[in-house]
Amino acid sequence: MIDGNKKISKAAATRLYEQLLLPRLIEEKMLNLLRQNKISKWFSGIGQEAIAVGTTSVLKADDHILPMHRNLGVFTTRNVPFYPLFCQLFGKLDGFTQGRDRSFHFGLPEYNIFGMISHLAATMPVADGLALAAKIRNEDKVAVSFCGDGATSEGDFHEALNLAAVWKLPVIFIIENNGYGLSTPVSEQYACKDLADRAAGYGMEGMVIDGNDIFAVQKAVTKARTLARKGKPVLIEAKTFRMRGHEEASGTFYVSDKLFETWAKKDPVLRFERWMIEHNLADGPETFQSIAEKLKVQFDADLKRALECPDPEFELERELVQAGLSPAHQPASAPATSSVDRRFVDAIQAAHRQAFDENRDFLLMGQDIAEYGGVFKVSEGFLPRYGKDRIRNTPIIESGAIGAAIGLAMEGFKPVVEMQFADFISCGYNQIVNNLAKSRYRWTPDLNVTIRAPHGAGVGAGPFHSQSVESWFMSLPGVRVLVPGTVQDAQDMLYTALYDPNPVLFFEHKKLYRSIREEVPERCQFTNLDKAAIRREGTHLSLITYGYGLVWANRLAETLASEGIETEIIDLRSLAPIDWDTLATSLQKTHRALLLQEPSEMMGPMSEISSGLMERCFEFLDAPIMRCSSLNMPVPFNRYLEAGYLADARLEETARKLLAY
Repeated sequence: MIDGNKKISKAAATRLYEQLLLPRLIEEKMLNLLRQNKISKWFSGIGQEAIAVGTTSVLKADDHILPMHRNLGVFTTRNVPFYPLFCQLFGKLDGFTQGRDRSFHFGLPEYNIFGMISHLAATMPVADGLALAAKIRNEDKVAVSFCGDGATSEGDFHEALNLAAVWKLPVIFIIENNGYGLSTPVSEQYACKDLADRAAGYGMEGMVIDGNDIFAVQKAVTKARTLARKGKPVLIEAKTFRMRGHEEASGTFYVSDKLFETWAKKDPVLRFERWMIEHNLADGPETFQSIAEKLKVQFDADLKRALECPDPEFELERELVQAGLSPAHQPASAPATSSVDRRFVDAIQAAHRQAFDENRDFLLMGQDIAEYGGVFKVSEGFLPRYGKDRIRNTPIIESGAIGAAIGLAMEGFKPVVEMQFADFISCGYNQIVNNLAKSRYRWTPDLNVTIRAPHGAGVGAGPFHSQSVESWFMSLPGVRVLVPGTVQDAQDMLYTALYDPNPVLFFEHKKLYRSIREEVPERCQFTNLDKAAIRREGTHLSLITYGYGLVWANRLAETLASEGIETEIIDLRSLAPIDWDTLATSLQKTHRALLLQEPSEMMGPMSEISSGLMERCFEFLDAPIMRCSSLNMPVPFNRYLEAGYLADARLEETARKLLAY
């Protein structure tokens, strides 16, 4: 039996049955189309409909839902129009992603639905960000994140639950435990009795419910929503079963017939039909047949129309525009003010203070950035000035923090995430590469997320606190990669990046924080993030570098100048995108290019610069392009070993070799 509500009216029961049946009918159509080779793949949710439908039916329209690939019922219960939905499922031009992504890999901000990606649990920290936005604004909203039993083994599951509990966020996590992660049974995934048992370890309430009982789902989610709105996040484990394969091609040979027979008796649609008959809310099978025919009429025409919708044609310019960066929409800069003497670290602080003073949508989060002020003291004094809502310590959760920033940005905030050291950004790689970087191309509005990362060697910090990892991200469409090398750029580039509508990775060299200073305008100004800068004019050699490389480059230029050799120093400033025009103009003048980088030579930023210059400027060259890089090895700790590792140890030798060619 199901946990029925005897007070429900016949009209309400019929409406709930329609919501439960609709995704089943659509799925049956999809399976027929699959057999006819009219669609390529389908991930079925048959047998699990009560969870998606029951949850969505009791949420408010402006509550956020983050569904997965078996949650068709979320979209149908939110009344997403059939035609574009079917076009999306077929990969057609009129689909929500216009063929750029498959099936349920899309979101609909107007329906408060955030789209999934294939990396399980990756959207769970995003739910934290959406929930935090509601909490800060004191809105009557919750975020509900779905995942399967398989996703509970992922790190993002842990980080999301822990952050939600620590920050007391209005978020509900729902595990659809259908017994298998593709073919791996739950007995080989976890050792606890129930996955909801884990809730106690995070200090939150856990519930285990019958996921095939739509009333039990509604009751649990209603209770969970009340708790979540009080700052008590909830973990719900809904026990269910997947009555089809992971996707149809994989089959179900690994599941026993007996198990199928057991769960067939618990089919959520059939159970609800029996309950309606027992409570005199339906006359019999003919009632359900009539409802089914009525529902089919509602979507059949849109289904046929979607099948006839054309496929998208590949248009190079359109695709590159969609995959690239959004144009900046910056407020007007204030007039220039008097100059002040600032160090690099002071400039980083100034950019934060000015932006945070101007706009309350800015907030900063990271490890030890509140009372402590960050390990490099960039945020020292920020907490009393801006308060705990906007200056937020996080647990050690790089991935969770970046995911939460995505959710905040979806709600119009402008989050800044500080990596304690750039080395640790590797723990957030999935969120950056697969959630943050790809979302605009797929379906979302702009995500104004800035990730700051102190990088670089020369400070005796060893292999895990000294890496220059900027080249890891240069190939990501839709993300800026910025590396300032002067005090002026530290403040103006960061200030501009904070307002930039695109995701920005902002690398700050640790050794520059307190080793350089300049007279700069007191107020930060907007600057062109796409342009390289000529730091020194010259005619004999173009030395192209960025970041701390400017220190080495200027030292070399002085040495060569004493011999009558004039070096042109070009500061890239931006590694993605690259200002090829400025580089080409310089090479047309000097005819020689020396590319200086701190990262190791193999696949470093200058590998791409070298390749690009060879394609664009070969006819202007009087000598081969040469690179000077740090060695292909981890960064050593000992200062003598570190000095031998760094590119500067070979810079003058490489320059003289190039000049002598």
